[in-house]
Amino acid sequence: MGASAQAPTREATLALLLRQGQVSASALAGQLNISVQAMRRHLRTLEDEGLVESSAVSAGPGRPSNQWRLTQQGHQHFPDGSETFAIDLLESMVTSLPAETLATLLNSQALHKADLYRRQLGDGSLEERIRILVQLRSNEGYVSEMVPATDGLGWCINEYHCSVQRIAEEHPAVCDQELLVIRMTFQDCQVERVHWRLESGHSCGFEIKPQANPLPQPKSDLHA
Repeated sequence: MGASAQAPTREATLALLLRQGQVSASALAGQLNISVQAMRRHLRTLEDEGLVESSAVSAGPGRPSNQWRLTQQGHQHFPDGSETFAIDLLESMVTSLPAETLATLLNSQALHKADLYRRQLGDGSLEERIRILVQLRSNEGYVSEMVPATDGLGWCINEYHCSVQRIAEEHPAVCDQELLVIRMTFQDCQVERVHWRLESGHSCGFEIKPQANPLPQPKSDLHA
């Protein structure tokens, strides 16, 4: 939380913007019973944090007024039930489906994801492809980086935040699926998990090294 914005006013402001869409500083001030100047200070703090943004809107003669709204990050400030839904759905699948069927579904999803990755990575060098994947994974919430392998023969992807952490804690098989995704993305390489945050440490790591006899590339199951 921002040090400048008091928690009650901060949360009340975000809640009003969520309910009302676009609101002026003066309207917000009136609803929260504080001065317009104080409200503008709160809004500027929230803007600095990336939670709100404003645009000038003309409502007739005179000077346009700033209308404030939540950013995408501001919307994400509120609880999201999608993770709980995913865990509950996976729980239902585990209890109602044969283990072989569940494994087939997870593997199918991994192959689909790897196919999407390969399309975006292109045919560059291994370093170039890994660099692109690190950016894609970071955009998905994994907070990834690439570093040279300890023996200098490849690269290691370290991921310090897992976007499916809660799901993985309940169902570690999801982590096996993540490893399969990386392996199928780099089929011309040897891919091993070198550290796993569910066992120890604070990150997951995948080591990627070229191999002498790469696997044959499968036909894509997606249309361009």
